[in-house]
Amino acid sequence: MTRTPAALVLADGRIFRGRAFGAQGTTLGEAVFTTAMTGYQETMTDPSYHRQIVVATAPQIGNTGWNDEDGESRDDKIWVAGLVIRDLSHTVSNWRANRSLEEEMAAQNVIGIKGVDTRAIVRHLRDKGSVAAGIFSGDAALASDEDMISQVKAQESMEGADLAGDVSTDEVYIVEPDGEPRYTVIAYDMGIKTNTPREFSKRGVRTVVVPHDTKFERVQELMTEHCATGVFVSNGPGDPATADATVAEVKKVLEAKIPFFGICFGNQILGRALGMETYKLKFGHRGVNVPVINHVTGRIDITAQNHGFALRGKPGEKFDTPYGEAQVTHTCLNDDVVEGVALLDGSAFSVQYHPESAAGPHDANPLFDQFFEMLDKA
Repeated sequence: MTRTPAALVLADGRIFRGRAFGAQGTTLGEAVFTTAMTGYQETMTDPSYHRQIVVATAPQIGNTGWNDEDGESRDDKIWVAGLVIRDLSHTVSNWRANRSLEEEMAAQNVIGIKGVDTRAIVRHLRDKGSVAAGIFSGDAALASDEDMISQVKAQESMEGADLAGDVSTDEVYIVEPDGEPRYTVIAYDMGIKTNTPREFSKRGVRTVVVPHDTKFERVQELMTEHCATGVFVSNGPGDPATADATVAEVKKVLEAKIPFFGICFGNQILGRALGMETYKLKFGHRGVNVPVINHVTGRIDITAQNHGFALRGKPGEKFDTPYGEAQVTHTCLNDDVVEGVALLDGSAFSVQYHPESAAGPHDANPLFDQFFEMLDKA
């Protein structure tokens, strides 16, 4: 059993000492926590977690090991900057596991810390908010407190961080549907999870995935080439205030009344295209148990989420836009944060949470059917 020292250092000077696991060295990022009891592999490979050090509230991590099927990035890349846990399971117990969590983290040079009081860390983050942090392990953990805190404070802030380019594809690629294609959509990759095109595929929809900075004129060419009828904008990391270039292209999509669907970052981009503001949340929403109410239907869904920024708006409010009247359709029951917006003419809608359900509850999965119905009408 390794006893290599490690330290989680927060920019406000708080230090939590534990033991190293995975790779060793130094990693910097924003400290956030996830309330999910399961799905650590999906969380760690979600590009939305780029530059974030994730604190798991579940007390034991690693029980189900690591498999070659559940990764949410195209090449199974781990995107989290680091992982903070209380206990690491020393036994892997799952019939699909190919190796342990620690083996995969070491192979991908991902640094972790275990043996810390994650309850105390989460309470601190809830009180102080998500803060800049670093994990220092092995020889790096022998540095002075002042030196480690100085390194943490010197890193770039998440507010104002333009990260979509780091995680987006560099070239167009296509995910074919199961069976005969019924429709085709153009998907902006802001950090797309692999299960999203898979959900389209189940419904007979071909997905043409394009880089985050693709111009509308190129989208029109691809729509003509592939007989596409809709546009989708995915989840992704970073501050939506830095995505004005993508917002400008989405405005052209809205002007053309092309059916539009957005998830997470895509929700913030649609909101900004409709004239709404975005802001940074104190500690964000991350987990698979976040309650959201639909103000149109009154339905409440338990959702999977990962976002540190949000749209500014009031539950159920309607407002005018250059593309017609819009509405805040969904909000979080915990804190009234905006969780969805839509144009009332039915041409565009988006949600802040993750209906692709990886990992998480399936309550919101029918949103893919809602988009399919939009394509049907178009």
